[in-house]
Amino acid sequence: MTVAPVRLESGENGVRVLTMDKPPVNALGRELVDALATALTELREDTTARCLILRSEGRHFCAGADLKERLGMSLEQVREFVPRLGGVCAAVAALPFPTIAAVRGTAAGGGCELALACDLRLLSDDARIGLRETALAILPGAGGTQRLSRIAGIAVAKRWIFTAQLYSAVEAHADGIATAVVPGDRLDDEATKLAAAIAANGPVAVRLAKKAIEGGWDLSMDEALALEWQCYEGVLGTADRDEALQAFAEKRAPRFTGR
Repeated sequence: MTVAPVRLESGENGVRVLTMDKPPVNALGRELVDALATALTELREDTTARCLILRSEGRHFCAGADLKERLGMSLEQVREFVPRLGGVCAAVAALPFPTIAAVRGTAAGGGCELALACDLRLLSDDARIGLRETALAILPGAGGTQRLSRIAGIAVAKRWIFTAQLYSAVEAHADGIATAVVPGDRLDDEATKLAAAIAANGPVAVRLAKKAIEGGWDLSMDEALALEWQCYEGVLGTADRDEALQAFAEKRAPRFTGR
């Protein structure tokens, strides 16, 4: 599916690739946000998807809000738009299968929030990422204050948000935000390689593992373990589980179907 300025493409074995393509910096104005929302609705209903790569064309992942457009907005329009952007980030986070942000160039403000909404973040070695909002006399409003603190801890979140700095890929990795740092000319290949490794596993099991991890982190241990077992019950009796055991017995790679 193509909804300018977004492309949603299907790769091998259930991998999906969502590309932002709004030159020069993929700024988050109404057009891009609406296009992302449309693509994410399609992805949410995609029962055969196993992994998503969120990437960009051009030199930058996403430089954040379209400030030229924002200048022309009334306060009421801002009150309508920012939750719309927050809804896009929430839709990324709510996808039932794993998501990978492939970040090149700058990921600032809302662009950083999009990356934080993904499960994993691969950064090119020349990438810079951060939440710049307080430098503009606002604060992250699309989930950044909450997702950053959950990923990297409250102390890191406070430093990133209070200083409004852009951090290098190496610094982001040290702070626990970047899953890995890769050479810029290898970013797409490494994202595809990671997605393929995820997609090779049992799709039902991966989806339920994501549900168990995300649903259990703020529960008591007893409640979290109950959720884990509930998710485990979801794989019992699946054709994929039977296929995995048969493949092991036959010393071959399993052929999962997501059933």
